[in-house]
Amino acid sequence: MSVANAPGLQSLKRISDPTRAALLRIILDSEEGRGSVTRMAEALGLTQPTVSHHLRMLKNEGLVEREQAGRTAWYSITPSQLDRVSDLVSDGQATDDTAALQRIVADLTTRYRGVLAPETVREFVEDSYQILGERDGSHPNRASQTSSFTIDRLDAILRASESSHAVPEVLFVCVQNAGRSQLASAILRQLAGDRVIVRTAGSEPADAVRSTIVTVLDEIGMPLGGEFPKPLTDEAVRAADYVITMGCGDACPVFPGREYLDWDVPDPVGQPVVRVREIRDDIERRVRGLLEQLEGERVEN
Repeated sequence: MSVANAPGLQSLKRISDPTRAALLRIILDSEEGRGSVTRMAEALGLTQPTVSHHLRMLKNEGLVEREQAGRTAWYSITPSQLDRVSDLVSDGQATDDTAALQRIVADLTTRYRGVLAPETVREFVEDSYQILGERDGSHPNRASQTSSFTIDRLDAILRASESSHAVPEVLFVCVQNAGRSQLASAILRQLAGDRVIVRTAGSEPADAVRSTIVTVLDEIGMPLGGEFPKPLTDEAVRAADYVITMGCGDACPVFPGREYLDWDVPDPVGQPVVRVREIRDDIERRVRGLLEQLEGERVEN
């Protein structure tokens, strides 16, 4: 294998994909040191095309080799990468979340049965896991956040496919999704309940919601719940009736049929609590005004 094709750190990140990690584990644990598409598909409960796709990605990165024997294609770990792949998988760096993610796929397949194809569910679970891993691959709650983020995206897809909405949806977007958008969403959820669907996102999401935001929300009895910074996706924008941006510039994609508002609100990052309280109160006034507008439109319709 040429130096150009030798897998480096970026290539080895492929192993963090739960399905690919599981495939590598099957190959490593097999007596022959290799595995066929059919056997691996049966072991993981996947379709053969799905397994073939993941093995092809691993092969393209130089992590596995393919050998054709009659009608059967066998895959084995590339000899020069055997120790490195084995160490990563055995140390748990690639497999810590594998069982949890398989459970998430199974549970969400049940949740969306008859509505979304199992392959679609699996694709979004794996994609969401990877997206969140790009932010912080070692986050202790990555599996549960993957589940929440996936549900958010799949629900958004289903909502965007509807011709009309009985309940309006508002998407709050700021840069890190750790301050202004979290303040606005928590306040609107508390005031509107199930009369409004609320989502948040960030153009460059942080690792966690800022502690000062939790503090100033708690002061007025507004729970943050299980919210955490999430990246901005097209699905979230397509599902929204109102997209409200706060300092994220042109990062938000524009789709017809949505109302876009830009709130000029200072960033609370690095500000003392007294200043964050002022920002909270400013956002609360804006949110209450928005809710009055939404309720007025509901009465007219």
